[in-house]
Amino acid sequence: MTNPIADPIVEVVDTDAMTSLVHLNSTPSGAVTVWINRPAKKNAFDAATIAALHQAFETLHGAEGVRIVFLRGVGGAFSAGADLEWMKAAADWSEDDNRDDALGLAQMLKALHDIPALTVALVEGPAFGGGAGLVAACDHALATADAKFAFSEVKLGLTPATISPYVIAALGPRTAKLLFATGRVFDADQAWSYGLVDEVFDDAAGLVAAQEALIEEVRLCAPGAIGDAKALVNDFVGQKIDRGLIDETAKRIARRRVSDEGQEGVRAFLERRKPSWTI
Repeated sequence: MTNPIADPIVEVVDTDAMTSLVHLNSTPSGAVTVWINRPAKKNAFDAATIAALHQAFETLHGAEGVRIVFLRGVGGAFSAGADLEWMKAAADWSEDDNRDDALGLAQMLKALHDIPALTVALVEGPAFGGGAGLVAACDHALATADAKFAFSEVKLGLTPATISPYVIAALGPRTAKLLFATGRVFDADQAWSYGLVDEVFDDAAGLVAAQEALIEEVRLCAPGAIGDAKALVNDFVGQKIDRGLIDETAKRIARRRVSDEGQEGVRAFLERRKPSWTI
């Protein structure tokens, strides 16, 4: 696939169906938007869409200069969860077949979680099931007031197993138990109170304005430092603050200080000029 920073638009294509399921748009400042492109299905998942998202996220792991990645659905819906036709097909699969299929979703979510850049879900309309799992797997989430969320798997006799690590991390165990066990539908304000969403806006225009403000914020930040800063949280959360952890924190800041970005940033500050990555 083409480097998303080099091209203004990159498409991840399902070569079997010859349909573009995911679009990537990028800006020169290192902002990438990943669009789920199944508007007729409210951007619901099937195996091909999951594979296309996985490929897009993996590509962003190695894309130099990316500071922030937005995830959004085409047509005013984030993602309605599992596609009905896909669910019908799965009803006749063996347990082994279902495990292999579920691994596809689990690996896609892990690829999203592991993107070095800051990841932000931009949520409009429904974000149900796996769609809500995508929101939880992002670092930050913004939503319009009309957004709706649900972990409704129990109503089908199922559980939200593959998305559960990210939802539990975002909401905490008590809230996750309540929402998993009831399958209730909740709105954007409730999602904010639960911790699934960080900000709520009146409409899509407000969402776009917030997106542009975030792009301007991260434009001032070194791309590699953003990735290393995210890694601090992923690697140190829940760790005991002991000598080993203290030593590791010292190693990491020392490594940053002698890095090209660290040297450039400090020199730019002392010389009262902008660092190279902001130009």
